[in-house]
Amino acid sequence: MAKLLPLLLILLCISYSASADFYRDAEITWGDGRGKILEGGRALSLSLDNYSGSGFQSKHEYLFGRFDIQLKLVPGNSAGSVTTFFLSSQGAGHDEIDFEFLGNATGEPYTVHTNIYAKGKGDKEQQFRLWFDPSSAYHTYSILWNPQRIIFLVDNIPIRVFSNEEAITGTPFPKSQAMRVYCSLWNADDWATQGGRVKTDWTKAPFVASYRNFNINGCVAGSQCGSGSDSNLKVEGANNNNWRTQGLDANGRNRLRWVQQRYIIYNYCVDSKRFPQGIPAECKRSRF
Repeated sequence: MAKLLPLLLILLCISYSASADFYRDAEITWGDGRGKILEGGRALSLSLDNYSGSGFQSKHEYLFGRFDIQLKLVPGNSAGSVTTFFLSSQGAGHDEIDFEFLGNATGEPYTVHTNIYAKGKGDKEQQFRLWFDPSSAYHTYSILWNPQRIIFLVDNIPIRVFSNEEAITGTPFPKSQAMRVYCSLWNADDWATQGGRVKTDWTKAPFVASYRNFNINGCVAGSQCGSGSDSNLKVEGANNNNWRTQGLDANGRNRLRWVQQRYIIYNYCVDSKRFPQGIPAECKRSRF
């Protein structure tokens, strides 16, 4: 029965795929007015000052799907700031899939921090530089999450794949807890920039991150997938269901190798000082 649980949960959800609208799909949850929905729901800005940051979340929880958002990060001196786009469940033993963008001093590159939690355990960090300035224009960041794997994408280029090998290695995989989408901008100058050596320059505040084209193509937890019982939800056509089983083709694997060879700056799988007794079991499997 335990093996059937993820499949049953897939059936108890409703497909969701609609054009971006922050009024419909998201709610600003903190920041005391520092988060603002703009352009009739097509865009949203978050700001950070020395009193508070801000954040928003999706109105629904999802069990698997593809989640896309366009983001323009804080320009100039963004040291100490962290801009986020992630999925998370709630409570003890939570699951989480993270994109975090760690700010830097003017002229220094952002760090893209990724991590995956399953049953409350993370410690699966990979960090990257980007091949462009993420503060000068909007770029698309995506999380694809299905029962087989998690794929992190930047402008539709895969930068990381985490496969479900729980049956082989025993490494937990997020597969049974519905998650909500969260985005935030907050201060973490005790660790975010160069290990906390560079602090936030509050004379540059407010710091602003801009979001748009928030698109979710997935299953809302708690309803029958594909039933169309919620009038606000649009049932997917067959051509929109690729995320359910999507992996990487040869071109995708080549792009992933390109990113991993050129732009990765930290990989827990090769951190022998952190894991002196041997690297985690999932790291012994092929990354591609």
